[in-house]
Amino acid sequence: MAKPLSDQDKRKQISVRGLAGVENVADLKTNFNRHLHFTLVKDRNVATKRDYYFALANTVRDHLVGRWIRTQQHYYEKDPKRVYYLSLEFYMGRTLQNTMVNLALENACDEATYQLGLDMEELQDIEEDAGLGNGGLGRLAACFLDSMASLGLAAYGYGIRYEFGIFNQKIQNGWQVEEADDWLRYGNPWEKARPEYMRPVHFYGRVEHGPDGVKWVDTQVVLALPYDTPVPGYRNNIVNTMRLWSAKAPCDFNLKDFNVGGYIQAVLDRNLAENISRVLYPNDNFFEGKELRLKQEYFVVAATLQDIIRRFKASKFGSTEFVRMDLSALPDKVAIQLNDTHPAMVPALTLRFVSFIICPVPQAWDIVVRTCAYTNHTVLPEALERWPVDLFQNLLPRHLEIIYEINRRHLERVAKLFPGDMDRMRRMSLIEEGDMKKINMAHLCIVGSHAVNGVARIHSEIIKNTVFKDFYEVDPHKFQNKTNGITPRRWLVMCNPGLAEVIAERIGEDYIRDLDQLKKLLDFVDDDAFIRDIAKVKQENKLKFAAHLEEHYKVKINPNSMFDVQVKRIHEYKRQLLNCLHIITLYNRIKKEPNKAWTPRTIMIGGKAAPGYHTAKMIIKLITSIGDVVNNDPVVGDRLKVIFLENYRVTLAEKVIPASDLSEQISTAGTEASGTGNMKFMLNGALTIGTMDGANVEMAEEAGEENLFIFGMRVPDVEAMDKKGYDAHSYYNRIPELKRAMDQISGGFFSPGQPGLFQDLVNMLMNHDRFKVFADYEAYIKCQEKVSALYKDPTAWTKMVIHNIAGCGKFSSDRTISQYAREIWGMEPSLEKISEGIGSKRFTRRFQNEVEVRG
Repeated sequence: MAKPLSDQDKRKQISVRGLAGVENVADLKTNFNRHLHFTLVKDRNVATKRDYYFALANTVRDHLVGRWIRTQQHYYEKDPKRVYYLSLEFYMGRTLQNTMVNLALENACDEATYQLGLDMEELQDIEEDAGLGNGGLGRLAACFLDSMASLGLAAYGYGIRYEFGIFNQKIQNGWQVEEADDWLRYGNPWEKARPEYMRPVHFYGRVEHGPDGVKWVDTQVVLALPYDTPVPGYRNNIVNTMRLWSAKAPCDFNLKDFNVGGYIQAVLDRNLAENISRVLYPNDNFFEGKELRLKQEYFVVAATLQDIIRRFKASKFGSTEFVRMDLSALPDKVAIQLNDTHPAMVPALTLRFVSFIICPVPQAWDIVVRTCAYTNHTVLPEALERWPVDLFQNLLPRHLEIIYEINRRHLERVAKLFPGDMDRMRRMSLIEEGDMKKINMAHLCIVGSHAVNGVARIHSEIIKNTVFKDFYEVDPHKFQNKTNGITPRRWLVMCNPGLAEVIAERIGEDYIRDLDQLKKLLDFVDDDAFIRDIAKVKQENKLKFAAHLEEHYKVKINPNSMFDVQVKRIHEYKRQLLNCLHIITLYNRIKKEPNKAWTPRTIMIGGKAAPGYHTAKMIIKLITSIGDVVNNDPVVGDRLKVIFLENYRVTLAEKVIPASDLSEQISTAGTEASGTGNMKFMLNGALTIGTMDGANVEMAEEAGEENLFIFGMRVPDVEAMDKKGYDAHSYYNRIPELKRAMDQISGGFFSPGQPGLFQDLVNMLMNHDRFKVFADYEAYIKCQEKVSALYKDPTAWTKMVIHNIAGCGKFSSDRTISQYAREIWGMEPSLEKISEGIGSKRFTRRFQNEVEVRG
């Protein structure tokens, strides 16, 4: 049994989780019962657990509302520059616990629910994940919103309120099956519809050029209805807004010319317009050129820009009068950040808006460029957006003309700088010629932005030297690096409170706002008590996750084994197949020497495959098939277990990451732009086995390369191999253990009922593997041997863990956002706390006697 907390320990625990004062708890109980009664129209006799969750969510939301209104008033009073973060994805996860952490309500809510006879964890588990993203890009946007609020920036996240988020993954007979994510089925207590700010968005139609100028006519109109979600900063009373647009058909949609009997069909056809915000495209690092996707991209851009200009023109809070009509001041008051190329229409559409008021076009274009900035997230060619000109001509004919004009002026400039270099002009054009003309959206973003950044130092160098080399030579001043980060509020304080408290006991709690302070932990690297505390927290997290697996997956695992985890989207470049080859090799070694003292491992792999990505789905089937063989072999026992974590998402990440010992970050060098999962594992006390790719390079710098398990080819090695050619067969013939593993896969050892099941994977690995799995196999296996050896020495392992946690300061999204603010947006972050505004307490009094408080 754990020893009771000392008074000092209790103080630290309270400081991280917030004070549970008697008055706080009483207020929360009163408000909980008020919401149960008045909002949900239930009493305790008939209320369900979901009712209790909604009552609690509404109670916590009450604490946001006064701060939210006060924050917007504060912005209107101060009139600061505002930043608009445009993203087609915001992978938010759950909101309740994160809000309690940021408002310091956790302890009070725990106590209130306990006194009400309810279980806080049970209530939290009822909340649906807001799965409005695929992976890293969407989760980064969510972390950035948290940091922008915590740093006092006047920031707005703009995206789409998808009715169906990323699909729920079920594993049936080892195969991925997709189910629709109906996350709004029971309602969403955190959002507020704002129909008064509805905006029209036009599609199709034709362009008329006349003496009065250019007109886009005969368009089809879809309305964009905004839903606002509060984004609280960490204990600074600032609550920013994420505004997501939902598509609505106008009342007269298809009704203008209906005849007798056509009315019903016209009403049913409203769905066609509203399909725009129906579902998130489930592709990660892959471009699918569908009309609906282009509609989504234009829809969010057109609605958002109208909103940005409306807000720019208004000055007073709640004012509907436009007092600032001179758009030449736009770059002084507005910064627009494009999260990848999905909002690439921003420069073209901003030019259209601005040039209505300001002429000539060159002045308008200068305003556009100074307002916009672009973040690149990938160098994979299949992920870069290239839209067919024909599709654009049909859907957005006026914008195609504008893009042609932008391209004409851009190529004129290139021609002046490089006279006669037609090949360079072809490479740099926004329009790619060929059998099918296409618009290169990355080129549009670069030309239309004053800053272009990669998301890790190595990635930013790669885009300058390869994919955007021509643009870098023309405008070197545009190109920057902004290494990604993660919010320590969700990814430490919330998901790993035990570790957060152990750290706070040693260095205080200010590190939550200033993660660089984790460096102070180096003073405790040889402190036996600290080493013990870190190891104890990890073991408690592992026991908790083992219990979770047993309850939800019906799998029993050995909590004393090393938890070796690879969780991320399933993709060839992330090389889950390299992990599979290690599992098979380890399995074969245990079978060969069953009496050897092997380091027990539970290898967990999780992630979703895009529904149309055959290879990724086959990789999932291979992992589950290997698991079926390994997990049922009595010779192996619990020395090796293989678990596929079904339906990996933000909420599952919050459970598995704190319990992990080893983090697998094994992409081919030069393919992972940054990664952020790598940072989450590092902050939560897992050691990294990885290649020198993405942010792993900077993690090794910060913690010391000797404190990570780095293996394999570096970027120059990969480039050299590309030049001379990669020959998988030479590795297969030279390395007996690799040959055996591949023969087992191809010979049906893991699919006895269907011996040829994995032939496509074998053929890919042997003949056309772009990501060179075999080239890193030997180094990976040797590195894994080092991992196993170190794990047998718990003290040495934990010391290495402490070095890693201490080196995490750089990887806070607060640092990333501070750099964006100062170096791109021209804004200054602030840790100032603003006044609370009108809280719920004042409103609570009048209900005090209306509802019986049951405790």
